[in-house]
Amino acid sequence: MTNLLYIIIGILLFGLLIAVHEAGHFFAAKALDVQVNEFAIGMGPALFSRQRGETLYALRILPVGGYCAMEGEDGESDNPRAFSRKAPWKRLIILAAGSAMNLVAGFLLVVILFTAAGSYAVPVVRDFMEGFPCAGETGLLPGDRILEINGKTVRVYSDVSTYLSAAGEGPKDLVVEREGEKVVLNGLPLNPQEYTVNGETVTMYGLYFDTETATFPGVLRQSWNTCLYFARAVWQSLGMLVTGQVGLRDMSGPVGIVSYLGEAGSQGGSVAAGLQNVCYVIGLIAINLAIMNMLPIPALDGGRIFFLLVTEGYHLLTRRTLDPKYEAYLHAGGFVLLLMLMAVITLSDILKLVN
Repeated sequence: MTNLLYIIIGILLFGLLIAVHEAGHFFAAKALDVQVNEFAIGMGPALFSRQRGETLYALRILPVGGYCAMEGEDGESDNPRAFSRKAPWKRLIILAAGSAMNLVAGFLLVVILFTAAGSYAVPVVRDFMEGFPCAGETGLLPGDRILEINGKTVRVYSDVSTYLSAAGEGPKDLVVEREGEKVVLNGLPLNPQEYTVNGETVTMYGLYFDTETATFPGVLRQSWNTCLYFARAVWQSLGMLVTGQVGLRDMSGPVGIVSYLGEAGSQGGSVAAGLQNVCYVIGLIAINLAIMNMLPIPALDGGRIFFLLVTEGYHLLTRRTLDPKYEAYLHAGGFVLLLMLMAVITLSDILKLVN
């Protein structure tokens, strides 16, 4: 029952992220005097709708998705307030506003989580597990703040395990801050090994990390660095997909995401901790949506921005205008391909759950 609660909350929060995205387009369009024909939260048949001036506001039955339908968005229009008739810089702002709102939403959600928690883990060594091989004057000492691992900057606690895992087996080069000075530690045999924790054998790096009491400046800094951590994770995943290190079977669609949200909540140990876990994952998803939507792929906002730049560049060079139908064909084809890809990923998610 608790798992179902987390799933429902996750679905609502995920739907809210999409609504926030579309709200970014809506407010930018209104601010730049573009006519908005309809602003909808949710998809499917309307539960409630009301016409206010030129815009129909609707709440639809499915709590996932939403849209901001602008005049002249997908073709030419004689309306002087149509999207297609606005200056390129105005169209670019409107297209980018959705992802910008997701970034803001992700950041604010992380700020709320850290503020509510009252403290957060930091990359400062507190102690070592018994048998840890890298302790001492030539290695790590309690109080050391880890600044770099193999040349990569450590900003948040999660970076430590990420960079150590990425480095694989073998010696690691670290830079730490010790009593206000930077200390270079080269060739540390910092690899996962078996330790005994509470009577159980676990494979870990053998480090205990400190926590920091939340202050307003500290929360803002920690939240910003956590969002950077999320963004790096997204780019690393994209890189692994492009290089073939992961395949479509490793990707998750809505079904896989909802299932993962339920698992994350159930691992919290209490309802409050479970909700914090779900919100943390939603923060990651918010940053993920912002980045993925700005990729230069047809049908996504990034694809529309890319085509906008191409058409304006073509106009500057040739003094001619590309026929808008080509962009419409391109985005329509991209939309179909994205639907097919989502169908394949969703089917894969269902098969994983069944098996």
